[in-house]
Amino acid sequence: MNNPAHHDEDEEEQGDVFLDESDIVQEITVDDEDLPDVEGEDNDAENVDTEEADDSMHIFTGHTGELYTVACSPMDARLVATGGGDDKGFIWKIFDGDWAFELGGHKDSVTSLDFSTDGQLLASGSFDGLVKIWDASSGDLKCTLEGPGGGIEWVRWHPRGHLVLAGSEDCTVWMWNADRSTYLNMFSGHANKVTCGNFTPDGKTICTGSDDATLRIWNPRSGENIHVVRGHPYHTDGLTCLAITSDSTLVLTGSKDSSVHIVNITTGKVVSSLTSHTDSIECIGLSLSSPWAATGSMDNKLIVWDLQHSSPRCTCDNEDGVTCLSWLGNSKYIAAGCADGKVRIWDSLSGDCVRTFSGHLDVIESIGVSADKNFLVSCSLDGTARVFEIPEFQ
Repeated sequence: MNNPAHHDEDEEEQGDVFLDESDIVQEITVDDEDLPDVEGEDNDAENVDTEEADDSMHIFTGHTGELYTVACSPMDARLVATGGGDDKGFIWKIFDGDWAFELGGHKDSVTSLDFSTDGQLLASGSFDGLVKIWDASSGDLKCTLEGPGGGIEWVRWHPRGHLVLAGSEDCTVWMWNADRSTYLNMFSGHANKVTCGNFTPDGKTICTGSDDATLRIWNPRSGENIHVVRGHPYHTDGLTCLAITSDSTLVLTGSKDSSVHIVNITTGKVVSSLTSHTDSIECIGLSLSSPWAATGSMDNKLIVWDLQHSSPRCTCDNEDGVTCLSWLGNSKYIAAGCADGKVRIWDSLSGDCVRTFSGHLDVIESIGVSADKNFLVSCSLDGTARVFEIPEFQ
């Protein structure tokens, strides 16, 4: 072995050392990618490659914490409401970065928002146990509705009037007249927090689901509990979501137990079960143009079901759990919000993913579709709401 110190001395004595072809022992091909970066050199190309694309055409950044809920006005295609962990809601407009009303006054996270069917009013529900009613056009507070002894899990409007319904962590469901700021009824019977619920589209019945693994069907006028659905062959764990068919005859419920069950609202009987998922069901959506349903789960799958045969039409594999979904109007397309921050558009006929929208940096909690079906709005734990253009998916 040569002595390095001695070798240096030889080089100093000889002066400059030159190599010619006879000194080559072996040739090695080196890719440019393998070469080390020159210090101080801007690696712009690599930054472009690794930087996440942002497909959104509008970003709302008024919140200072995680976002949990988004609602789009059923009348004004530009009007959007968002709520989150900063204890605030905002009403804002797509394309108008300077127009926004802060919905203040809540003392805990704003967890649920819903516009009335006529688009005049907005209800906000919070973990502070309050429901606030706002004028959707001006952002003015109309009234504060009190009663529940726990946080609000969800708020929903009656399909043909200004009656608002809310489910609470304290196992109860409350109904008020928003125009008069008056309490109408309280529905008691669940043994755990009421995680989902709604009026039937004909407005004559209320369906609620709970973490106690039961579905309850109520008469809104009298407060009577008409049916309790529980035990075999129903869910074995808490309910997470529900959807009611447009003819008000069936309710589909999803659960942490990975199953979806279809219940006849009139009889309170389980008429069918949809059991292809392997993890918690997070969302259910019904097609407006065909007897199909879509279900999203933390097993990364979006499954489209033929309700007439209770069988899966197609299974759409996502990169991460499906947290929320929406059919895009009367079209064949479904938007799925995912835990990896992507919104994926699926063709329910072919089962193909036809578009992936990037931009969010964390879990998508909620999505909404504008009244004209041209925009999809998503909100995320990354603290932003993003707007994506979807006119081609109508």
